[in-house]
Amino acid sequence: MWIPACAGMTRESIMKIHDESFQLHTERRCEMTDITKEVEIVVCQSEIEAGEVTVYCPHTTAAITINENADPDVLYDMTMTLNELIPQNRRGYRHAEQNSDSHVKSSLFGCSERIMVKNSKMVLGTWQGIFFCEFDGPRSRKVLVQVRGI
Repeated sequence: MWIPACAGMTRESIMKIHDESFQLHTERRCEMTDITKEVEIVVCQSEIEAGEVTVYCPHTTAAITINENADPDVLYDMTMTLNELIPQNRRGYRHAEQNSDSHVKSSLFGCSERIMVKNSKMVLGTWQGIFFCEFDGPRSRKVLVQVRGI
């Protein structure tokens, strides 16, 4: 006997998708801003108990990453190292806007992170936070958040 795929499913077990975005304003050319609280709010408002949240940056000179949010010296060390490894005024850059380094840094970090959601909360390690990485500031930026699950 053929049983449809949705047989026995309740309205509550159908996957939901919740999309939101928020703005942020950066103050320095290269900085990392903790956006964990903003993403937590979106996850809470989604009313999704189990699933995943994707945090996405729609900019080519910025990125999203997960790292330690307990000690601000970690962020300082990261930006210092990035600026030493990938300097702004490196000889040979061809892009005319003087932000080639920003594009390289953004590509190395990536434009999104995906975090599991369990019991309506993000599953992050004790010292982990979600960071918006600005590499060409100061600017007004947008962060997109999508929560999917049941």
